[in-house]
Amino acid sequence: MLKTILSISGKPGLYKLISQGKNMIVVESLVDNKRMPAYNHDRIASLADIAIFTNETELPLSDVMETIFKKENGAVSSISNKASNDELKKYFEEVIPDYDRDRFRVSDMKKVVSWYNILVNAGFKEFATKEEEPTQE
Repeated sequence: MLKTILSISGKPGLYKLISQGKNMIVVESLVDNKRMPAYNHDRIASLADIAIFTNETELPLSDVMETIFKKENGAVSSISNKASNDELKKYFEEVIPDYDRDRFRVSDMKKVVSWYNILVNAGFKEFATKEEEPTQE
């Protein structure tokens, strides 16, 4: 689900991949539905490729979003991305109890909350990537 949702460095919000060209892609903002090109030199990351550091391993962002979605009963996050550092840390201790305190910084927490709210406002209800089951012949 998050494979076609992109974060573009230097541009606010999240974008949905619409089409690809030779040296660019066309994206649509999930906030205002405006389309624009993104070029090879832009730092573009798919949300499916992002993970959160935990003490043991890395937790895919889709799992984090799914956990927040269940915690909030499908609503927008109860905490703002502009909340204090202590409030954000306390919130993520509930969501991901074993997050790595050294590598998962407050700025990352703010991004996750912001991205979650954008996705929920855009109508997303599922965040986990479903694997296709192999067909039996």
